[in-house]
Amino acid sequence: MWAMAVHDTSLHGGWEEIGSRGLGPFVTERTMRFADGTIARWDSRRERKRARTDAESTWWAPRATGWWIAVLFAIGSTCFAVAAVPTVASAVGTRTDNLVYFVGSLFFTTAGLLLYAQVVGVDAPGVTGAGARARRLFVFEPHRIDWLAAAVQSLGTVFFNVSTGHALADTYSTASAANHGVWRPDAFGSVCFLVSSYLSYAEVCHGAARWQPRDLPWWITVGNLVGSIAFGVSAVASKVLTSGELRSASWTTVGTFVGGLCFLGASILLLPERTAARATPTVPYSP
Repeated sequence: MWAMAVHDTSLHGGWEEIGSRGLGPFVTERTMRFADGTIARWDSRRERKRARTDAESTWWAPRATGWWIAVLFAIGSTCFAVAAVPTVASAVGTRTDNLVYFVGSLFFTTAGLLLYAQVVGVDAPGVTGAGARARRLFVFEPHRIDWLAAAVQSLGTVFFNVSTGHALADTYSTASAANHGVWRPDAFGSVCFLVSSYLSYAEVCHGAARWQPRDLPWWITVGNLVGSIAFGVSAVASKVLTSGELRSASWTTVGTFVGGLCFLGASILLLPERTAARATPTVPYSP
């Protein structure tokens, strides 16, 4: 999708917009022409993800929010993948296995909140002070596809906190109670992850879909999308039937394991994405 638009250069400090792309009402890329004829592009994800200085390392940058997002998501993904292995559950016991799931969900939630903070902070670099930054977290920007993706994903992580917490803390005597306490929030969380992953994928594609395997961000969002689909399969399969059995124990295991591995791979790729994106010139701009 490509929408052409031309604006008064005085509105943007000496440049005019000559084109934009995105999904529906969401603008994810803008092309600008400066007064000297130079053409530059603003890309919403690249502007948000790129390392801010050339000195930042790809694999070790604990002062960078993006680094922590990648690391925390990777740890959470590993917890889910490991806990899904049947031999692990048999070796450590159901309660310990459920504890691993719960801990993994906490890492997901922490990473999701940092991602949301990164999104709402990218268009307000001048905001300083703990109080001002905290108030920035409560902005409402549904016109931004990255804000929607981050907000929906954070909600999904909370649903996973609820489902894994209930599985750890409670023993259910009926299928209805188990489905209400564990399966339902797990299903809601999976839906949130699926919606969020697709919005992030569309942001990278600058449209509904696009084949661009040479772009690292595309692989990251595809990995998250496949992982979300796998989590969705696991959620459907894990509903407790009246007999007390899962709808499909094997698909529950496979879906969670595959989803965890996909999220792990995508999380690791977030690290080189930061330092690769800084080499590409961008135009600071907020849609």
